[in-house]
Amino acid sequence: MKRIAIVSFQGEMPCFVHALLNTWNYHERGYEVALIVEGASTARLADITTAPQAGLWEKIKAQGLIRSVCKACAAQMGTLQEAEAQGLPIDAALSGHSDLEVFTAQGFEIILF
Repeated sequence: MKRIAIVSFQGEMPCFVHALLNTWNYHERGYEVALIVEGASTARLADITTAPQAGLWEKIKAQGLIRSVCKACAAQMGTLQEAEAQGLPIDAALSGHSDLEVFTAQGFEIILF
């Protein structure tokens, strides 16, 4: 099975939504998918639950596709408590940030948004 890790870095909602759309698309087509929320995109954790795409976010969460939220970036963007409240997997393995090597070591292809 092909493995895809989608890393969302951009803080703009349209970029974040594109990462979500592609995460779900790969999942529906049978890929093993990992969504990693990094950088400025961690700011979207505060408003995705009330955005028009909230249903997509909830489906992605329910399927366990969110594999990592950067602790340092979420703290910087003021959304660490929101990430924790949503029960998202917080990662600080790489000097406070998400460790992408874990995914490449498991054979994931990385796509950046």
